[in-house]
Amino acid sequence: MSKIYEYRGVRKLVGALLTADTDEHLTYGAVFPIAGTSKLSKAVESSSESKYYDNMPAIVIDGVGPDTITIDASAIPYDVQAKITGQFYDDTTGMLVEGTGVRPYVAIGYITEDTDGNEVYVWRLKGKFSLPTEEHSTKDNGTTANGQQLIYTGINTTHEFGALANENVKTAKGVILETAKELTTLTEQSFFAGVQDPDKIAAAKKTA
Repeated sequence: MSKIYEYRGVRKLVGALLTADTDEHLTYGAVFPIAGTSKLSKAVESSSESKYYDNMPAIVIDGVGPDTITIDASAIPYDVQAKITGQFYDDTTGMLVEGTGVRPYVAIGYITEDTDGNEVYVWRLKGKFSLPTEEHSTKDNGTTANGQQLIYTGINTTHEFGALANENVKTAKGVILETAKELTTLTEQSFFAGVQDPDKIAAAKKTA
C-alpha cells in the first residue's frame, strides 16, 4: 500500500523579483522575506471540452490556465508591499504611496510538510501579486487582530529547462519547483538563498 499522508504547516514565505526571462537567461534579484503565513491555498484554472465527429464525442480538448495562490498573511511591511506591487516606498520617511505602478513578476518560495514531518521546499518561478483585502476594525477587550491577504497568479516561464526534458520534449517551461528535503543536496539556507530552478537542482544533484 502506498504511503497515506496530508500536508500540514507552511512557513518561510519569501520572494525575489524576476529580472530576466528569455530563451537564454532566467535571473532574479535578491531574496527577501514577505510576511508570516497562516494559510496558503492553490487553485488551477482548467477546462476540458469534448469535440464531436461522426455524431459522437471523438476527442477531448484540455486547457490549463494560471495557478492562483491565496495567502493569508501577517501585516506586510510597507517596503515589501511596494516591492511586490510596483508602488513607491520612501525608506527615509517610511512612506508608502499607492498609485498606478506596474506590478513586477516575482518568484515566491516557502516550506510546507507532510503529516509525518517531512518538509517540502517550494519555489514558484513567475507570477504577480495583488492585495485584494485589508481590514481594520476598532479595538475591544478581545484578542482579534487582522492580517492581510495576498493573491499570487503564477504562470509559465518563457525560459525552458533541459532538466524537464523527456523522450518527447527536449526542453520544457516551468511553473513550480517542489522537492522533498531528504531528496535535495541543498540545505534550507542554501535552497532559499536564491531562486532555484530544475536545471540548478539537477546540477547540484550531479555534483553532490
